[in-house]
Amino acid sequence: MQGVKVYQEKLFNSFRLSDHVPSSNFYRQLKEILQLDFLYKATSCYYGKSGQKSIDPIVFFKLSLIGYTISTII
Repeated sequence: MQGVKVYQEKLFNSFRLSDHVPSSNFYRQLKEILQLDFLYKATSCYYGKSGQKSIDPIVFFKLSLIGYTISTII
């Protein structure tokens, strides 16, 4: 079953990481440029209709992209 990540700030959390990350951050800029919504439709045939929800395909793609980028730099 294909999962979709729903981000929700904590109810009583006074610290928000997003407030402390500068707007010039590479990952913030990348998020504005990349439009990855097409991945839901492109990967839907690989997911079943029952069982536990999986990791969001966009989150998986971003993790893979970052891992690949870091491994090529090092």
